[in-house]
Amino acid sequence: MNVRERLPLRSREPSSERSGVRHVRVGETGDGQRIDNFLARTLKGVPKDRIYRLLRRGEVRVNRARVKPDFRLNIGDDVRLPPVDLPVGGSAPTPGPNARALLREIVLFEDDGLLVLDKPSGMAVHGGSGVSLGVIEMLRGLRPDAPFLELAHRLDRETSGCLLIAKRRSVLRRLHEAMRNGRIGKEYLCLVRDPWLSATRIDARLRRGAPRSGERLVRIDDEDGKASVTLFTPVDHWSHGGWGGSLVRARLVTGRTHQIRVHAAGAGHPLAGDDKYGDREFNQHLREIELRRMFLHAAKIVLPAGVAGPRLEISAPLPRDLASLLARLGLTDAPT
Repeated sequence: MNVRERLPLRSREPSSERSGVRHVRVGETGDGQRIDNFLARTLKGVPKDRIYRLLRRGEVRVNRARVKPDFRLNIGDDVRLPPVDLPVGGSAPTPGPNARALLREIVLFEDDGLLVLDKPSGMAVHGGSGVSLGVIEMLRGLRPDAPFLELAHRLDRETSGCLLIAKRRSVLRRLHEAMRNGRIGKEYLCLVRDPWLSATRIDARLRRGAPRSGERLVRIDDEDGKASVTLFTPVDHWSHGGWGGSLVRARLVTGRTHQIRVHAAGAGHPLAGDDKYGDREFNQHLREIELRRMFLHAAKIVLPAGVAGPRLEISAPLPRDLASLLARLGLTDAPT
């Protein structure tokens, strides 16, 4: 079932009011928080793409200075908020009656400081760019009394699997520090074109290019890109209808936007169903055997001791649609 059908929204007729210029002093709950996330919480109901426009144009200032979306706040910082249309009268979308049941289905792990979800394909991790309700907005809507809920990282909308959400500021800081130091293990399963014959380390710097036709693409740029490393290990090989390829495990050493997709394509093995970096004819063949989305699944995440408590190893089973495709390709014993 489509995620949109499982997660209906409640909303009232749109209405808004124009706020004036405001100055907000950062308190303890905002200490160390990214400015884009701080604005999403402070300007409730304002779309994420609108928030990023405010930052790009310099309409939001921290201590009178322009800042980028990844700027981290400190206690006592003065945040200038420009005039903006704020929803009133409950016009912001809220989770519908099936959302709570969906949440129960997708929780893989939870304790006092950490929540790990098995994010369904088709669900954005946050609202914005035409998406009114993402995973984090759903959680905040279902848990209005929760003092803190923040994404620790992101997954593409089509990617399914393990998603980390911090329930405490201290846990979020440790998660981010561990990610920067490469101490968190992130393992993905992906289906690729052409047989991948041996384990491969791809160390190719990545750079986000200028927007093209409304979307921003990532490309390999060994001079100006950011250091990016992925380890690919073939699991099994398949052939069908004149095409062939491999099921591959991809382990992230760094965590750049679209890293697995771009590295795999650059190695001559584009991901099945990838409309941005993939092979159109290859994708069309797999659509004929009912692959309806990109084959990329965040299968496992490993947190070392001390990041969010004791050592944790959490796995997300392969979704039914992807498992069914593997069966059609003769990979019935593929790991999940």
